[in-house]
Amino acid sequence: MQTILNRRTFLKSSVLLTGGALTDLSLLNNIVSGKKSGLTLSAHLWVYASKYPPDWNCTPVLDQVFSEIKAAGYDGLELMNILLEAEDSVERISGLIKKHKLPVTGCSYSAEMWKKEKHDEILANATKIIDRLHQLGGKNFGASVGDARRVKTDEELDAQAGLLKKLIPYCESKDIILNIHNHTYEVVNGMHDLKGTLERVPELKLGPDLNWLIRGGIDPVWFIKTYQKQIVYMHLRDQKATGKWAEALGEGTTDFKAIAAVLKQIDYKGDAAVELAFDEPNSRSAAENWKLSRGYVQRVFGW
Repeated sequence: MQTILNRRTFLKSSVLLTGGALTDLSLLNNIVSGKKSGLTLSAHLWVYASKYPPDWNCTPVLDQVFSEIKAAGYDGLELMNILLEAEDSVERISGLIKKHKLPVTGCSYSAEMWKKEKHDEILANATKIIDRLHQLGGKNFGASVGDARRVKTDEELDAQAGLLKKLIPYCESKDIILNIHNHTYEVVNGMHDLKGTLERVPELKLGPDLNWLIRGGIDPVWFIKTYQKQIVYMHLRDQKATGKWAEALGEGTTDFKAIAAVLKQIDYKGDAAVELAFDEPNSRSAAENWKLSRGYVQRVFGW
């Protein structure tokens, strides 16, 4: 559902889009996300980035990304940190934001935070990315603490918690909310990794990927009920009974109706993003699957 702008709001957005300062891009974010539902539904661009291993830098097709996400009716775009590494990234991406009238709402970020010897390097890099996200008007920083490919020790959990305690206030100083974006490794083994982090950083906000929860053996409805006070963001993706990802939301076995019901029950006030992923040859273009997924979210969640 596209936002209907009144004349005053339209004039404000017109001024912005014809040459406002970079830091004023947050105004576009506020205008576009000021919907009746109150929730901003973004699209995470992984399905494009996945075509660019090993660093996932989809800069060459970023104009296409903005165009297709805007056409599908999403409120904003969630980036990956690799796209903010280049020195000219803010200038280039701000141009795309203005061209397509689609705000950047956030950025996912992954690093080996459990390795204390890498903290200086990670802190310098993360704060750079946060600064650039702030310049683009983004509000969400989805952090992943890194996969040790084994159960982490208490010392390693201490290390990643210590780094998060430095990044959380830095994000807050830029009007950005840091949340933990989980993969499977945080929630397997009785949620050893995530629980260990929460014990050490109880104020931590969560941005669960509901599909990774399922793949890690965790019921997303239970997770939402249990951690409702800390959840500020979430990723939506669907999968088939075979375990392969569905092309679009609503074409798999994920019980999104139950998820929508529990979110309504708890009066969820956070935001969300659709993240598509293809692990089989797809029968439709990404643009078509974005539109189908957007329509499904509107029907089931009312967003």
